[in-house]
Amino acid sequence: MTALPLPEIIAIGETMVLVAPALAEPLVEARDFHLDAGGAESNVASHLAALGHAAAWAGRVGDDALGRRLVAQIAGRGVDTRYVEHDAQAPTGLYVKDPGNGVQYYRAGSAASRMTPEFFAALPLEGVRVVHLSGITAALSASCDAMLDAAFQRVSSSEALLSFDVNHRAVLWPGGPADALAAAAARLRELASRADLAFVGLDEARLLWGTVSPAEVRALLPGPERLVVKDGDVGATEFARGADGVDAVEHVAAHRVEVVEVVGAGDAFAAGYLGALLEGRGSVERLRAGHDRAVLVLGETSDFPRELPVS
Repeated sequence: MTALPLPEIIAIGETMVLVAPALAEPLVEARDFHLDAGGAESNVASHLAALGHAAAWAGRVGDDALGRRLVAQIAGRGVDTRYVEHDAQAPTGLYVKDPGNGVQYYRAGSAASRMTPEFFAALPLEGVRVVHLSGITAALSASCDAMLDAAFQRVSSSEALLSFDVNHRAVLWPGGPADALAAAAARLRELASRADLAFVGLDEARLLWGTVSPAEVRALLPGPERLVVKDGDVGATEFARGADGVDAVEHVAAHRVEVVEVVGAGDAFAAGYLGALLEGRGSVERLRAGHDRAVLVLGETSDFPRELPVS
């Protein structure tokens, strides 16, 4: 049997089963549903695989039918799933989309929340060019948060670039609203500051840190060599530090599309951008590639297009 090649990018984090109405209609009225695999990191890996890159997703799911189903779905997208663990002691998480009304999560005590620093330590980084993580993981559990610290430390001493998407999910952070927001703001700023490449939405930056423009976000997060600030249907701005320490700044407007559901579009954008980065393309092309990928998700209810030609 031919051994699988090592991936050029590994995305590590939670993936859940996504229940979504087959049509873009409210949950209470829907009659037909799809069961898809959805999660920020596996979404990124799926889009990169569709773009022709060797991408792996690593995470933990339950040793149950839902876990086996979602791993098979992600593998069917061309993603390397050899590093996924099945946990017999915890279930696979699940979430339900209610188009136009948000998302409902059922993830407490999930297998994904039991990821640890040891889980990341077992992943091979030889030949890996990008390790992609997100702020969702920080809020899943203490052991997941500790895994992020271990990941940042290990990747910093490797040849890989550490890509981090802030991905603030308010419902995940414990405590009252004010305490949860303060904890998220401090921790996500710390993590984003330590990344080589950071993605953040201007809306979440405004909520977390009170920043109202891409330039203010950059002033708050000077650490990453590259910072990408996404501003919904306005566009995205990249700050890329040059050899002289001065940022080159590029902005590319978003495509005009009819939006059905925005969940998953940020992951698609990150994947498009990362794919272009891996291909050595310039700033404008990277941002445009992110927008090109995002529009594939904005027009339907799944996190990853159900009908998508592989490049």
